[in-house]
Parts: sequence; structure tokens; C-alpha cells
Amino acid sequence: MKILQASKNGNENWRYLQEKTLLNNPIVMVFGNRYLLEDETVIQEIKKEFSYENLVFASTSGEILDGSMHDNSISVTAIELENSTYVIERENSSNFNGQINLLGEALLEKFPKEKLKHLFVLADGMLDGSKLIEGLERNLSKTISITGGMCGDDARFEKTLSSYNDNPKTGEVVLIGLYGDTLEVTFASAGGWFPFGPERKITKSKDNIVFEIDNKPALEVYKNHLSHRAIGLPSASLSFPLNVTYEGKKQAVVRTILAVDESQHALILAGDAPENSKVQLLMASVDALIDGAQNATELAVQNREKKAEIALLVSCIGRKLVMNKRVGEETEYVKESLDECTLITGFYSYGQIAPFNGNDYTNLHNQTMTVTLISE
Repeated sequence: MKILQASKNGNENWRYLQEKTLLNNPIVMVFGNRYLLEDETVIQEIKKEFSYENLVFASTSGEILDGSMHDNSISVTAIELENSTYVIERENSSNFNGQINLLGEALLEKFPKEKLKHLFVLADGMLDGSKLIEGLERNLSKTISITGGMCGDDARFEKTLSSYNDNPKTGEVVLIGLYGDTLEVTFASAGGWFPFGPERKITKSKDNIVFEIDNKPALEVYKNHLSHRAIGLPSASLSFPLNVTYEGKKQAVVRTILAVDESQHALILAGDAPENSKVQLLMASVDALIDGAQNATELAVQNREKKAEIALLVSCIGRKLVMNKRVGEETEYVKESLDECTLITGFYSYGQIAPFNGNDYTNLHNQTMTVTLISE
């Protein structure tokens, strides 16, 4: 595997992390601020600097490169696979009348299944990630793993962009399939949040909208628990996500509250929350979140046969806002937990995609650090 990385802020020149060299048919992953990816001049400059055939774009809530977090920048990681192959496909939600599960099914159908080892997803952060995963996994062998993330837009939650070769656009889902017997892909996702207050039940919901908890208006229950801290809603909710345990499941998923609906007294989450799920509030200290990132890295490294060559990190905008000025410590601890030869790229997102540790089915997570390690 050969890797070339570079970054750019504003009108500055490109800063290369390795000696600039020509690669053979690389996957070029471009992570950047949404406003920059909307700028036609910026896109043309990227395509000129990295004049390859396979460019994947994703807007972010912060860019991760070489163990550091950056804002309002463009980061590029070009990966040449020497002993394995890849296929990249895309679909747009506008073609599926909002049925994101059908988009996932259609997207998966485009991929040859022989020797397919792993799928890495980059999706519009405003789509229903749970439904997307449902569609991707419907006809997928359990031997094929899925990780990735939902694109970001800083803390604006206005729109996100992604694309494959085309100019970045809304509604887009890009899927990178990795093939080969020599590939080793490991991954893990961890948070660092801890529950507080009583565990309750979601008694009325639809997809990602929770209307009632314990037969009471969900927003009222949430505000009562937060007390004076509810004054800053909805932005304050990023510091107090929900722990949701689906009926019949043992492991809980974390759900960020994206918005509140005062007229319906409802909570709008960044992923689904079915009726009869158990729900509990979460909180965290900065140190606990940093420990969570380190834990995810250690789990991903555990039992690997080969040293990872590239680490793809997808963390959450909620974690970034809680950690504030200490956010850089999260990626620094990840870097320290990896081999010194492992290169790092990634972004802050609106949702993280990965199986629970030890499971073979994929989940949409919020408020976690997800680590995907790849080697040939």
C-alpha cells in the first residue's frame, strides 16, 4: 500500500505529509468544510492537484489528518492498493422517494461479491443512517464488514455534501468496496459516555422522532431531567445524548438529539429509536471521551495479524463540542495507540457506522469514535 496525504487552508499552498509522488490508480479521499466543497474553484483546484480517476468527496464537521484535528480545511488521502483491488459506486436519495433502505439495497447490488472483504460508507449526514444500513445488510454476507460515517456540516446541521468524481452534492451515498485475500480490516467503536437518571421506555415514536417517553411528551421528560441546562436547547442536547436499547437487544446505541419540535413536544434524533426501546440520558467528562477514543483504537488493534497501514477515523460533532479546546487530545491519543508507521485520516461526522465489538451486524452510532484499520 502506498499513501500520499496533503492538506490546505484557504489560499495557502498544499502541505504534503509525504514526498509528493505519482500513484497508480489510487482511491482519493477528500474531506473538507462544506463551504469549501461548494466552491467550484476549490473543487477544480483539487482535481488539478490530484488528477486521478477516483475521487471521493465528503463534507465534515472537522478534518482529521496525521493525528490532528483541523477546521475549515481540505484534507486529501490518496491510497494505492498494491495487493488488492477496489470498486466505488454511488446513489442519490432523490431517486428513491426517501426510501433510504431501497437506496442501500440498490447500491449493494452494484458490487461483485466474490472476494469482497469490506465496505466503507460515506453518506449524506441528513439521511436516515439506520435505514441505509438496513438496506445494505439485507442481502449481504456476514463475512463482509461495513464501517464509515455520515457527512458533517460543522454544528450548523443545514446540509451535507458527498460525491464520487462529480461535484459534491446533497443526498449522495458513496460506497467503497475493498477486495482481496491479503486484506486485513479491523474496526471498533467506543464512546466514553455514562448514563444518569432513571431508565425509561419510548412509548411513541416514528423512525427517528420520539413523541412520548413513559406515555409523557418526550420533550417535557427531557427538559425536566436537564433542569436549568435545558435553556440552551437544541444545541445543549449535544452534551446530553440518549442511550437507546432496542427491544430484545442487550447493547445500547447512543443517539444525538439533532433538534426539538416544540409544537409536537418531540425529540428528533440522529438515528432511529423504535417504540418499546429503553432510553436513558447520558453525560460525559472530557477525560472519559478521550479514554473512549483510546479504547476504540485498542479494540481495533487487538488480535491483528499485521500492522495497520491506514487508519480511518470517524468521530462525532457532539464529542468535538463537548471536548472543545481539548478535542485535539482525542486524535493524539489514537495516534499514540497505533503503530508509528500507521497513517491517519478521517473526519468529524453526524453519525458513525460500525458493528459493535464482537458482533457481525452493523449499527449507526452517535457520539462515538469509530476506528477502521486496513492493511494489505
